Parts: sequence; C-alpha cells; structure tokens
Amino acid sequence: MPRISQMFIGTAVIYVIIGMLGGIIMGAQQDFSLAPAHAHLNLIGWVSLALMGFYYNANPAKAESRLALIQFWVSTIGLWIMIPGLVLTLRGAPAGEPIVILGSLITLVGMILFATAIFRKAPSLR
Repeated sequence: MPRISQMFIGTAVIYVIIGMLGGIIMGAQQDFSLAPAHAHLNLIGWVSLALMGFYYNANPAKAESRLALIQFWVSTIGLWIMIPGLVLTLRGAPAGEPIVILGSLITLVGMILFATAIFRKAPSLR
C-alpha cells in the first residue's frame, strides 16, 4: 500500500475513534448539542479521508504525486480547524464562527485538490 494511502486511512481511523468516543459521551450525558460536530468529524474525517486513501491505493501512480501529499495536509489541517470552530459555534461562542468558516474553506480546497488528482492524467510509473 502506498505511504499516502496509509496516511489517509490511518488518520481516518483516529478520527472515527474520536468521533465514536464523542458519540458515546453525548449518549451517556444525553446532551446531543455537539451532534453536528460529531457528524462532520465522522463524515469528513472518517469517510472522506478513508475513501481518499482507498482511491490512492487503487491508483499508485497518483499516490506518488506531490499533489496527493499536499492534498492530505490541506484536508487534515482544514479538519483540525473546522471541528474546534464548529464546537465553539455550537457552544455559543461568537469566536467560533470565523474559525469554522476558515476550516470549512480549507477543507473545501482539500476536496478540490482531490478532484484535481482524480481528473488529472496519472503520471507513468517508472
């Protein structure tokens, strides 16, 4: 498996564990006010990043590109900014809104980079 695939899938597993723990805590406390943050972490962090990892595993020539590594870090950093911003926003902190917007835009750039990787012609393997 290409290294970039391991990075995407490995971090996705970490995000789903954090998301599951968050869901368990919400359920135990019967406080679901952070459910949107939980959902975003699981859908972007777990599902999207894992699918990206599987895509690069199926396309090793694209996995070796610099674009794949840039896309990993942009997507990851966007998520790291978005989720805390969303938590702050859901908790009523006005400072959270610009943070979640910034994180969302960075995450969008990560997805656009992934689309670029998909539609770009694969370099030949040496």
